[in-house]
Amino acid sequence: MYGSGNNQPIIVLKEGTERSKDKEAQFNNIAAAKAVADAVRSTLGPKGMDKMLVDTIGDVIVTNDGVTILKEIDVQHPAAKMVVEVAKTQDSECGDGTTTAVVLAGELLKQSESLIDANVHPTVITNGFKMAAAKAVEILNDIAIDSNNDDLLKKVSETAMTGKSVGGEGEHLSDIVVKACRAVEENGKVDTDNIKIEKKMGGVISDTYMIEGLVIDKQRVHPRMPKVIKDAKIALLTAAMENKKTEVDAHISITDPTTMQSFLDQEDAHLKSMVEKVKEAGANVVFCQKGVDDLVQHYMAKSGIYCCRRLKQSDMEAIAKATGATLVGNFTELKASDLGTAASVEEKEVGTDSMTFITGCKNPKAVSIIIRAGTEHVADEVERAMTDAIRVVGVAIEDGKVVAGAGAPEIEVELRLAQYASSVGGREQLAIDAFAKAMEIIPWTIAENAGIDSIDAIIKLKSAHEKEKDGKYFGLCLTCGEAVNMLDKNVVEPLRVKVQAVNSAAEVANMILRIDDVIASRRAPPMNPMADPSMGGPGMSGIGGMM
Repeated sequence: MYGSGNNQPIIVLKEGTERSKDKEAQFNNIAAAKAVADAVRSTLGPKGMDKMLVDTIGDVIVTNDGVTILKEIDVQHPAAKMVVEVAKTQDSECGDGTTTAVVLAGELLKQSESLIDANVHPTVITNGFKMAAAKAVEILNDIAIDSNNDDLLKKVSETAMTGKSVGGEGEHLSDIVVKACRAVEENGKVDTDNIKIEKKMGGVISDTYMIEGLVIDKQRVHPRMPKVIKDAKIALLTAAMENKKTEVDAHISITDPTTMQSFLDQEDAHLKSMVEKVKEAGANVVFCQKGVDDLVQHYMAKSGIYCCRRLKQSDMEAIAKATGATLVGNFTELKASDLGTAASVEEKEVGTDSMTFITGCKNPKAVSIIIRAGTEHVADEVERAMTDAIRVVGVAIEDGKVVAGAGAPEIEVELRLAQYASSVGGREQLAIDAFAKAMEIIPWTIAENAGIDSIDAIIKLKSAHEKEKDGKYFGLCLTCGEAVNMLDKNVVEPLRVKVQAVNSAAEVANMILRIDDVIASRRAPPMNPMADPSMGGPGMSGIGGMM
């Protein structure tokens, strides 16, 4: 970067720094954000297509879940990364509506391009967008209806799963989702961490079921251990039940065979004392996070103790929560008060594998869902669909408000925002009009992905919203291509999903529009000269550049 003073160049930025400013910077950022929106746009709606994502080691994911796609693709452009953050925020807040939020953000930026071209200042646009977003949230709250019965919650769940690869089993899975959410509901709040999902290959999707309790993907460590323990007293150990290796390299010199035997006997006695300590505390079930020695397994089997080893930290915490057990790091400190209780701990066959079922827990706010499917990819997608559904049903229970789906709220917001814009006046009116126009992208894309003429669909929807008695509930029926009351069609979504999508899309659009200068430092040279073409190496073109 040079400045002129007596024709003497002043170097301010490091050599090789790239800089774009004003409209060039804005249009570059807008183009990058639109590219991200276009990447997920075809997955929106019940008839959305799937994406196949292949990572560097050849693992395959087949999904149409917006946030999964955006997390897996390696986005380089800084403005594009901001849009990916919108999807992540939407997912953590609501669990669904990620594609909607990203597509809406892309369309807001697209609409703002023509305003920037017409020399409307970005500050005016962002002010207009803020006003429009606040008004849109007000409109959404106005058209929301109460959701306090299980039938409506099932419809919310089915709507969230529509378009995901659940093989027409949406109704069966929605039943499970609503039961699971109701089981863990406490004071109107749903802690979805209390719902554990396990996948097992084999069977079909309709074989998926729920257990009131926990399922751990582990089997007992010794075949002579009992398969079922009634009135279980559960110990949770985070340390290994094995003889410790010395911290430093040590050599033990043994000259006499009897001394050798004595040394081995001491090791055995130490292992036996572990089992004695467990028995002394009164435990008849042991879950160990680390390894369990063969001899310890033998003594436990003789004592009729059920034991599983190498459990995940998340499983240990879930068992502690459900049974009231305390995680113990040293077996010598295990006391009766550290034990958890459950009516039954049992090993059962699921498909070709054995799993441990813990039922009748002290804290019944723990349920597990076992997903069955023919292939791993299908099971993964069913898990993603059910996770989304669990989150949105939880949100609907907590907020108690839902809106009609299939583009109905977006068209209503568009029409009411257009009226609001004319009352505002000034240049902000242009931005509010642009925001209203951008809302149209959701029903437009849903129609486009279903093979329906988008222009006809939007005209029919607007006409229904203006003329019909309950017009605000009219969305696009994808089987007949007509505007239909979506409450009658059981297509409903939680209010929070729509509110969050509008707010986060507006926020990211405003942030990108306010950037008028992009200064990118040159990347550090590679450590390996062979990786740099300028140094005679073969190089790798196109890696790490901006998208």
